[in-house]
This record gives sequence, structure tokens and C-alpha cells, in this order.
Amino acid sequence: MKRLAFLFFLVFTFFACDPADVQKTMEILSSSSELTKGEAGAGLKEALTLGISHGSSILSAKDGYFKSKYKIHLPPEAQKVTAKLQNIPGFKNVENIILEKINRGAEDAAKKAKPIFVSAIKKMTFTDAMDILMGGNDAATKYLKKATYNQLYKEFNPVIIKSLDKFQARKYWGNAVSTYNKIPLVTKVNSDLDDYVTKQALAGLFTMVQKEEYSIRKDKSKRVTDLLKKVFAKQDNK
Repeated sequence: MKRLAFLFFLVFTFFACDPADVQKTMEILSSSSELTKGEAGAGLKEALTLGISHGSSILSAKDGYFKSKYKIHLPPEAQKVTAKLQNIPGFKNVENIILEKINRGAEDAAKKAKPIFVSAIKKMTFTDAMDILMGGNDAATKYLKKATYNQLYKEFNPVIIKSLDKFQARKYWGNAVSTYNKIPLVTKVNSDLDDYVTKQALAGLFTMVQKEEYSIRKDKSKRVTDLLKKVFAKQDNK
């Protein structure tokens, strides 16, 4: 009975069910020990939430991006700018400076990412839960990315802009590009870093989520709740 109440709490919390759905779920849980769609969905949401919590904590820490494999590098056109400016007074270390600034901006923005991702996870329906569970090692991450990427971009981009401005990255880069564009015979470069940094920051976050999903699927010690153990035991036996 205690376990039933626990499962009821998880299903209600993760799916925000209406009373009819709650009653239906309770009847299913009471009558069968088989994995239900409610449990599958709740387990997947729990797994994704754990992954996002861990991933965003790592990336939002100092050097979470800047000194990790998720480091955001300058796009090719930006590298042309930094190469040309190295011999101009005031811009000798332009590449290192701008790299640190944009990565610090991404780290700062990552602090805001978790509630956005969690909100998107809560909107996942019952329908695809079993297909995701029995899919590939990154099936849940792919589903989440497909379902939410555009919305996440719209919400994340202003945070990136604010973060870049906090570290004066856009101003610094704008000055560098302005100086570069005055050099005779060079192809003019757009100074906009917002879109690029936003996409790279989101790519890092999704990669982190995928890593955590894979870990929970493959490493039984990562399944820290009874629900995760039950949900992913079915996957183990597929």
C-alpha cells in the first residue's frame, strides 16, 4: 500500500493528471504489477530530470564549458578575425579573451536552463513513453530535443544575450569586428554572436542529458529510486 501511494504521488506530480486520469492510473496500479504507461512515463521524466539537474549543475559551474569537452569554440569566420587582429594594438589576445567571455556567458545562462527543461519534460504525454523506453540509448533525449528545441531556443536566447552582455562579450566582439572590417580588402564579418553561442550552449546541454540518459540505462547503480529500477528493468529485458 505504501508503494502504491508512492507511485500515485509520482504519476500525479510528473503528469499533472486530471482526476479521471488519476483514478484510471490508480486502478491500473492496484490491479497489476506489470509496468504501466504511467510508470514508464514517470520513470522517463524522472530520469530526464535527474540528467538535466546533474548536467546543468556541471555546465553552470565555473569552467563548466570553458575548460571541458563542451567548450564553445569560435566559428570559422570569427577565427579569421582574430588571426588578422593579433598584430593590432589592443587585440593581441583577442581570441583567448573572447573565448573565455562567450563560455562564461554560456555557464551563466546554464543556471537558467533547468526550469525550462523541466517544464518541457512535464509536458511529455503517455503516448510515446513505452516507445521511448524501448528505443535506443538516446531515445528520450532525441524525443525531448525534437519536441522542445524551438521553444527552448526562444527562451534561452535572451538569457544568453543577457549573459554575454554581463561579461561584455558582445561589446568586445563588436569592437573587434569593427576594427577588422576596416582592414582593406577583407570580407566583411557579421558581429552577431548571439545565435551561434545559444545553439552551442544548447548543444552542450543536450549532450549532457544524453550522457545521463545513457548512464541510467546502462548502469544499474544510477537507478536511485524504486521507480527507476522497475522502469529500466523492462528495458534491460527487451
